[in-house]
Amino acid sequence: MALMNRYGLVARRAAAGVTVTALAALLVACGGDGGNVDEGKRPDKAGSSSSVPPDPGKPVDIGPTVPDTSQTLATINGSTGFQIVIHAAVRDQGGFLTVTGTLKNTSGKMLIAPPQWSGQEINVKQTGPSFAGMTLLDKTEKKRYYVLRDTDGFPLTTTGITTVKAGENISMFAQFPAPPAATTQVDVQIPQMPVATIELS
Repeated sequence: MALMNRYGLVARRAAAGVTVTALAALLVACGGDGGNVDEGKRPDKAGSSSSVPPDPGKPVDIGPTVPDTSQTLATINGSTGFQIVIHAAVRDQGGFLTVTGTLKNTSGKMLIAPPQWSGQEINVKQTGPSFAGMTLLDKTEKKRYYVLRDTDGFPLTTTGITTVKAGENISMFAQFPAPPAATTQVDVQIPQMPVATIELS
């Protein structure tokens, strides 16, 4: 299986995104017309409310790389044998929402990740296989939230999943602008998978 995560690469780009946190929050706040939320830019550091830019000489922690599997918010079963278990959807003080989960192959054979998971945008196709096509729908506010991008257009989500062996489990994450505090539920929409409703922390 060709599996690679972009955590380290995304962290190295963090220094270029100093002013992006405020921009992403502003775009969400101004989206009251029900239109799509701008794909946004990469925050300077996920989970941080500080406006102080990160030291470019130090690695930046962008959040958990392994989900806490002690809870299950939703289990999404696809028709081909893929199963995605959502474990957490956690807001942080920087105005972001990180969704973590586990991708499972419940079939008895190797499965190929659908290209639709990566999304259709040209600027994220250069990333290769990812979960950039994943969206969250806030039915209360009538807004759709897309996976955040860094300043180079790369999505802040697990990348590099091309094939999944039979019975294999792979940790995954995706980071979004956080819905308003009054929003307690959103629908998780992953291409070629059923829609699931999850509770927000």
